[in-house]
Amino acid sequence: MARYTGAKCKLCRREGMKLFLKGERCYSSSCAIERRPYGPGEHGRRRGRKPSDYKLQLREKQKVRAIYGVLERQFRLYFAEANRRKGATGENLFNLLEKRLDNVIYRLGFAPSRASARQLIRHKHVLINGDVCDIPSRQVRVGEVLAIRAKSQNVPQVVQSLKDNAKRDRLPFVEADVKKLEGRLLAEPQLSDLPIPIQENLIVELYSK
Repeated sequence: MARYTGAKCKLCRREGMKLFLKGERCYSSSCAIERRPYGPGEHGRRRGRKPSDYKLQLREKQKVRAIYGVLERQFRLYFAEANRRKGATGENLFNLLEKRLDNVIYRLGFAPSRASARQLIRHKHVLINGDVCDIPSRQVRVGEVLAIRAKSQNVPQVVQSLKDNAKRDRLPFVEADVKKLEGRLLAEPQLSDLPIPIQENLIVELYSK
């Protein structure tokens, strides 16, 4: 499976904001944005000219791709599906991204990052309605019960994530029982509920050209 293997902290520095890609490190003084609040590379400190509309659109799309850990082809497929559905394309796009299994496991607090959530899923530590699921991109339906397998509840990523749970944003569309290590999607995710500001209109404009 293709995936991004570069330095995750560079992605945050390039966007000039925390994207919470490295779990607990993002909440500590070791966070790259705290230590080096400028872009990566030898020209990172330079003040550039006013960005063009295209650059603003591209950067917003790249930011969202980095947050959810999807590659360009995957992202285009999500956009095409969002465009086919009824309603606002931007809202539909984030509904699809938020309902990915790896993202929901992360939102429930069972993994410190989406990358860790994907690893847990690939290693068959995650159950959906009592059955093992090893597909990170699987769309979670409202009401489905997600859980960490009983024999997997001492996996280091899960234990560390539960310790750091208090630092995480509580979102209204998910509900977690940390004692049983299970949770569910309560409602369709809304763009307005997300903790990181996203301008979905820029992405729609970029792909509508």
